[in-house]
Amino acid sequence: MNANFGTLYVVSTPIGNLQDITLRALGVLAEVDYIVAEDSRHSKRLLDHFQIKTPFASSYYQGVERQRVDGLLEWLRAGKNLALISDAGTPLLNDPGYPLVHRAVEAGIAVVPVPGPSALMAALVMAGFPTDRFIFDGNPPKKTQARRDYFRSLQTETRTVLLYESAHRILKTLEEISRQLPERRLALCRELTKLHEEALHGTAGELLEELQQRTAIKGELVLLLHGTTAQQSEPLPERWALQVQAAIERGADRKAAIKAVAQRHGVPKRAVFNALERAKNSEDKNEPQA
Repeated sequence: MNANFGTLYVVSTPIGNLQDITLRALGVLAEVDYIVAEDSRHSKRLLDHFQIKTPFASSYYQGVERQRVDGLLEWLRAGKNLALISDAGTPLLNDPGYPLVHRAVEAGIAVVPVPGPSALMAALVMAGFPTDRFIFDGNPPKKTQARRDYFRSLQTETRTVLLYESAHRILKTLEEISRQLPERRLALCRELTKLHEEALHGTAGELLEELQQRTAIKGELVLLLHGTTAQQSEPLPERWALQVQAAIERGADRKAAIKAVAQRHGVPKRAVFNALERAKNSEDKNEPQA
């Protein structure tokens, strides 16, 4: 590190409750030369609340971050200390910031984290899902086919999966999960650290039923998917057959069970019928001969 260079501080800020800011974060924000904010208008409310007068550098929002890196690096090379903050939570976690931090490290500029609030970590510790192995996958795909392929790819994922999702897309996401991962346990954490904080638990179908009864869905959302169990990790056709057989054992008509499983997974009834026949033939071959 060059002793003449400034320092880039990566500062976490509250995701809702302003009391969650750390004393160290307040000190850094007050002492640096400039604050690099995702949206200075949004962050000004936070600084005004704590009477911090540090000026803002240029806004650093999604779409312009790469163009503004060179100018910020020049300030750091000139000995200025900068604090990078996002609109809420920890910068770089699904927020702009990576290009600046990456280039600063390459340039030999000191990068210092100032840890604090994160919606990701808050949701993980409140959901009651395994925390020893987990992945964060950002936002699920927006386009229908890509979203279908993505959730289908999670059928054998054994780790807890965390996703950010918007309130206006959550119903479509849950509908797709109900087709691809109907038995998977989910947790939907909303408005973390705020007045209306809540965590909903259940399958995608159960969460859909709950949310569809509401007049509106508001707030920031973190969606968690429990890792698969051994039975849930069966390849799709085998799962279809198991689900039909389970429905028949519960008293369902065979044709109705095939139709229900096909609708649940968004596949033709013929595909489920063929899977059931293959499973039956396999069982017949494995039965001991007299």
